[in-house]
Amino acid sequence: MKFYYLFFFIFFFTKVSAELKLTPILEDLNKPWSVTLKSNSELLITEKSGNIIFFNKKKNIIKKIPHNLKVLEDGQGGLLDILFRDQKVYVSYSEDRGDGKSSTSVAVANYNLDLLNFNNIFQAEPPIASGYHFGSRLVIRKDKLYVSVGERGKGIIAQDPKKHPGSIIRINLDGSIPKDNPKFLDKKEWLPEIYQIGIRNVQGMALSPYDGEIYMTNHGARGGDWFGLLFKGGNYGWDKLYWGGTKYSGLPGGPKWLPGFDKPIKYYVPSIATSALLIYKGKEFSEWNGKALISALKDQSIRLLTFKNNQFIKEEIIFKDEIGRIRDIKIDNEGRILVLTDQGGLWLMSRG
Repeated sequence: MKFYYLFFFIFFFTKVSAELKLTPILEDLNKPWSVTLKSNSELLITEKSGNIIFFNKKKNIIKKIPHNLKVLEDGQGGLLDILFRDQKVYVSYSEDRGDGKSSTSVAVANYNLDLLNFNNIFQAEPPIASGYHFGSRLVIRKDKLYVSVGERGKGIIAQDPKKHPGSIIRINLDGSIPKDNPKFLDKKEWLPEIYQIGIRNVQGMALSPYDGEIYMTNHGARGGDWFGLLFKGGNYGWDKLYWGGTKYSGLPGGPKWLPGFDKPIKYYVPSIATSALLIYKGKEFSEWNGKALISALKDQSIRLLTFKNNQFIKEEIIFKDEIGRIRDIKIDNEGRILVLTDQGGLWLMSRG
């Protein structure tokens, strides 16, 4: 793993309304998936193979933190999202459940640089023998943890509220179940952890610092990616709906939308392979405040999306095809953007 001082290898881009500077600060990561800030200079990074990397930018300290997770790296699965909050580390991962089966699971540990001793607080049921569509992003809103659980390539399972795959989960931070989840209100047949169904593979999920809502980006099939709002007790329709896309065979899928289902703010046809998401608030790019930053794998882009009252207004491409497939984006305490790529690079995006 190599560390770069910030004044080396600087690239300039004139895009959108600001001159951007992309600075590589770490390379040779092994299929990284997520980055979280412990402090403005200390980061935690996951690698799909199961490593948790501690990185101190100022002191150039790079360390693998031992842990006790049973990670099964299989296709799109592995060690996935990571979130640091109040001296605790939350992770989502594809857990080895035996006999080739795995689940999207969530675990928490007290922060310890020498050993992270995780305890599971959620396991998606049933475990499935598939390397597809685990999700999986984590968001904390107030004292609740939200988890995106992919439908594992099983399609219509996302319409079954008695199974977790294809849904958004809401639990307390200790794994217990909130008493105001949909099951306890008007969705008696739903599993108690489920907050919304009809999801295919949400790999972007972010809390807005403006309206307090949670927004998501979801993979479609051949087309039909979308950006939209999280709805309590809602249903985005997969795979009765195809959101404008088609099956991989090229045959038609379901309709783009039908009454009774939740409607996204923005559709992407053809697919851009949406990955991470944040709602920007900061000083570095103050003209972006309140807008969504959406990263994509397919065209290696970051996009700036303007919306209001859940209505799409416009979208601009900040950059694309410059540094690789964008896997994660996070904002630091100064409003700069950390950009993590599948190619193993961690970059800092700032104003030029």
